[in-house]
Amino acid sequence: MQEAGKGRERVVEVEDLSATTKDAAVVSTKPTKRYPLALWIAILGLIMLVGVYIFSLSLKQNGMLFGLLQTNMIEKEREKPCHDPRIPDTEIPYVHYPTPNTYDREECACMGVRFFAILSMQRSGSGWVETLLNSHPNISSNGEIFSVKPRRNNITEITKTLDKLYNLDWYSSAAKNECTAAVGLKWMLNQGLMKHHQEIVKYFNQRGVSAIFLLRRNLLQRYVSILANAHDSAMKQLNGTHKAHVHSKQEAEILAQYKPTIDKKTLITELKRSDKLAVDALMNFKNTRHVVLYYEDVVKNRTKLMDVLDFLRLPKRKLSSRHVKIHTKRLRDHIDNWADVSNALTGTRFESFLNGRSRR
Repeated sequence: MQEAGKGRERVVEVEDLSATTKDAAVVSTKPTKRYPLALWIAILGLIMLVGVYIFSLSLKQNGMLFGLLQTNMIEKEREKPCHDPRIPDTEIPYVHYPTPNTYDREECACMGVRFFAILSMQRSGSGWVETLLNSHPNISSNGEIFSVKPRRNNITEITKTLDKLYNLDWYSSAAKNECTAAVGLKWMLNQGLMKHHQEIVKYFNQRGVSAIFLLRRNLLQRYVSILANAHDSAMKQLNGTHKAHVHSKQEAEILAQYKPTIDKKTLITELKRSDKLAVDALMNFKNTRHVVLYYEDVVKNRTKLMDVLDFLRLPKRKLSSRHVKIHTKRLRDHIDNWADVSNALTGTRFESFLNGRSRR
């Protein structure tokens, strides 16, 4: 009996094992469950949204930090003993109180100083405009400092020179007995300015330097002036000396007697090059604090320079210069081969220059 019972138990165990094996076989052969593509896209989209949200929070925090830094800078300026409470917060980065290494400003120590640079091209009236500005008792503009090549060899030399100038450690005839309220220089576009424009823009913005663009509308008149100046540089028509600018009507008449012959084959190329240089300069320095001035506008209306004084936040004064204009006649009277030049420009975008006007 016992042996019969044990036999039945073995049969039950075998049957149970067989059933378990079948169940396992059923489970193992069941296909793997797959998530639909739409669900994966939804999950990916959710991850992207979360990422964008986190990134936006980061930008917001950075913006807040920048705002706090700017606020701290303004607060520090307010705490300085020389701070003028009448200066609005937006103007604080452009008002400086230099401490020269070479002398003591004494009674001028708390006179706020604006930094500026006249950005121009040769024979665009920059010398004349600079003398007008320098006739203001509180402006010191120091000429073409970067006409000396070693000063513009690299950005390190450029910034070192600018630091010396804006710290009022640069000696020149522009220095005044009155307190200096604006200090700057005349800087030609081809004197390292365009080559290092990115670093210079950064310097201008960090140091609070304002740019004064002085350009010429009629590029043909400018080209005539360039050729005439080059001729006098070689011939030295005024008693064996070369003068880029004259101070008497008689000297101007002597220099105006020379009428250049212009190469009609290269004329348009030259005008395009000059035009592009001016356009590129305005584009490169568009993110600086700047003002644009045209030589022809100043000639017609001297009060245009009052806009520059407003731009530099200086009191308005009557400005004067000893410079005498050299080319005062019609443009056709200053070009030897006028017919060739007229034919070359007629029908082009520079045609209006022939009438002494600008295409702008």
